[in-house]
Amino acid sequence: MIEKPDDIPYDKQPYRAGEVVEVSPLVRRLIAPNGGPFTFTGTCSYLVGRGRLAVIDPGPEDEAHLAALLQAAQGETVAHILVTHTHRDHSPGARRLRELTGAPILGCKPHVTIEHAPSGRLDASHDMDHAPDQVMEDGEVLKGDGYTLTAVHTPGHASNHLCFALAEENALFSGDHVMAWSTTIVGPPDGHMSDYMASLDKLRARADAIYWPGHGGPVRDPQRFVRALAGHRRYREGAIVTAIRAGLDTIPAIVAKIYEGLDPRLTGAAGLSVLAHLEDLVARGVVDAGGPATLTAHYAIR
Repeated sequence: MIEKPDDIPYDKQPYRAGEVVEVSPLVRRLIAPNGGPFTFTGTCSYLVGRGRLAVIDPGPEDEAHLAALLQAAQGETVAHILVTHTHRDHSPGARRLRELTGAPILGCKPHVTIEHAPSGRLDASHDMDHAPDQVMEDGEVLKGDGYTLTAVHTPGHASNHLCFALAEENALFSGDHVMAWSTTIVGPPDGHMSDYMASLDKLRARADAIYWPGHGGPVRDPQRFVRALAGHRRYREGAIVTAIRAGLDTIPAIVAKIYEGLDPRLTGAAGLSVLAHLEDLVARGVVDAGGPATLTAHYAIR
């Protein structure tokens, strides 16, 4: 977890990996055994429908998890495999599940390599082999047996990030764009803060009653939750500007100031999050970096 503002009602329940839970009449959840500081108790895979199913985010290529998904669907047919985005904790299992079931992979576009990724770290987090059978564009609809899933393009955490709206239950599978256990990492160059904030506004304009995220439990009262997330990002931006005004002109210095008590394992991710804010601030003319915003630049208020 990177940051947790006190005014956001987080669901902190440590939902366990390996348990199939019927979370609604049309949705079952199975959490992959890949828990960690960035994934909480693991990636949430969802089985949607009855009889002929859609599986959303099969997770990493973990044979035990894929076997558990097939066991959960015993006596039924996996008809579609959907992927929200190409991070390695979400999409690699889709290819193996396609081999095992014959179901097509739908959803997000393949990841596009970004040459100026800082130290290659960002691209290393992406599944470069993702090859969907069908890309779903914003607003595109998949009609299954008893369920309707609509793609909602929400770039920010990843440029190819999609959420999926389940019409029959007024629910949204929110991937890593909005999660109940933590704020979302927005890491340049693939993640953009301006895109992320615009995607939050897009979700606020919707009327979904509940979110089922890629990690952690459900987001209830999602309009209030998303409003709080946007407010927290504005607060974080203000803290960065204040730190620069106080003479802290590098990202490591800013991180040390505004992320007190941060788990050392998350320092790099926090730096990328600050960089995302600084990219936006430089683009808006609030902050000067003597050139493009980078992890090693020196920053000043314009």
